Amino acid sequence: MSVIRLENVTMKYEESMIFRNIYFRLSHGERIGLIGRNGAGKSTVFRLILGKEEPTSGNVEVDPQVKIGYFSQFSELQGTLSVQQELELCFEQVTRIEQELQEIGEKLGIVTDDGEMDTLLSRQAELFEQMEHLDGWNVSVEINTVLTKLGFNDHSRHQPVGELSGGWRNRAALAKMLIEQPDVVLLDEPTNYLDIEGIAWLEQWLYRFKGAMILVSHDRQFIDKVVTRTIEIENYHFQEYEGNYTDYVRKKKMRKKELDRQFEWEEELLLMEAEAIDSRASRKSAKDRLSRQLAENKKRIEPHPVNVLITDIYEKLRFPDKLCEVKHIGQTFGDRVIFQNVSFDIQKEDRLVIVGPNGSGKSTLIKVLTGEAEPESGEVAWEKGVGYAYFNRMWEELDSKDTVSHAVNTYGLGLDAPRKKVNKFLSMLQFSEADLSKKIGNLSGGQKARVALAKCLLSGAAVIVLDEPTNHLDLTSIQVMEQALIHFPGAVITVSHDRFFIDKIGTKMLQFDPVQGVSEQSL
Repeated sequence: MSVIRLENVTMKYEESMIFRNIYFRLSHGERIGLIGRNGAGKSTVFRLILGKEEPTSGNVEVDPQVKIGYFSQFSELQGTLSVQQELELCFEQVTRIEQELQEIGEKLGIVTDDGEMDTLLSRQAELFEQMEHLDGWNVSVEINTVLTKLGFNDHSRHQPVGELSGGWRNRAALAKMLIEQPDVVLLDEPTNYLDIEGIAWLEQWLYRFKGAMILVSHDRQFIDKVVTRTIEIENYHFQEYEGNYTDYVRKKKMRKKELDRQFEWEEELLLMEAEAIDSRASRKSAKDRLSRQLAENKKRIEPHPVNVLITDIYEKLRFPDKLCEVKHIGQTFGDRVIFQNVSFDIQKEDRLVIVGPNGSGKSTLIKVLTGEAEPESGEVAWEKGVGYAYFNRMWEELDSKDTVSHAVNTYGLGLDAPRKKVNKFLSMLQFSEADLSKKIGNLSGGQKARVALAKCLLSGAAVIVLDEPTNHLDLTSIQVMEQALIHFPGAVITVSHDRFFIDKIGTKMLQFDPVQGVSEQSL
């Protein structure tokens, strides 16, 4: 039986179409991955289900008996309560029972009247039975497990939520949603800000979860692990594929081949039809018009020649073999040693991936490499003339008054590459022709991230430095970035928890381990 139904739903904002005539069912136990480019309407689907918006036409029906849990990458959790207290609020009944049991225990220690003693013991037995029914004895263990697996230590779990950074508030909101045990979970980018261990634990939680799920995520391996059906929002419609992300990729490729064959048949039929056009019209001009029409139709389904364009743009880049050497660096924070005696070098064509638990020092290392922090011991020696492009800094330094096209075309490789090629590269990163003339200050956070990424990839620097780049991008932009990084003739240094991304581009790994320290290995 379906718990959520979208019946012939159309959604428009003013004159902008989001999707139209959508039919959708979510049944008990189903795990759906919802994918599509930024702005395709994924978050809009969640708002419709939650009743935060009304469809332009059609009906959205949600079973009133089901409890829906919603996690957004933009946490709304605020207040003076600690993370621990927020989670304990989810078990108010258990808390009340525990308080009453404590009061009964105190009274039993002083009561002398047998009748009163019997009353207290009878009430205590009732409360014990209620605790068993609610599984209340395991609440503290459950809360501790969730917080530990999501990276909260003893200090952070007792901090007021309002004092936490955005990333930690996100994790607190995710912890609260999981603790509430809903019947349906709506997850919007839940893996952002989680480390690999946290993601693996969340996968297992969802695998054991008996309810229904709709997931929006850019993490392809995570999608692969937890979904049973994939829906892509494409050309204002839902295109459904049974199975996980891997199944989606294979089946979509087959679907495109079928569309190609369909166009071939249409071409033959249209050309035959052209021969029957009124003899007063020029048969040749009719065929020409039809050929142009077919060519335009084919362009709509053919993939962009990403690799050809990227290798063309990078063709003239030349870098020395050795780019940077890190010699015995160490860093502390107060009394805590973050890392010590870390040494490695960066060679041309290296793809160094830095991994480890949250708080282990990965981002600190990036700051040391990019000069934002001085190492307390050792040194970072960049080869003479070698420059780097740092994604986070590029994002921070974007000029809000500049346009997208001007910002990219007047920087790095954009200065010499034909504007047509640069703009085509921007189109691969999901910028429309109209977007190119927009002021950066008017862009969304995701669009700004893509401008910063474009500037990094086209900077001409010998080393590209990225700190969790996939957190801010949609799947299409991630795929374009990966192809650019694979063909980039320099080196790449990246912190990432995205295992698919790591497997695809990594050649070397720097592993941060709280016990073992920092170790390097080849991939």
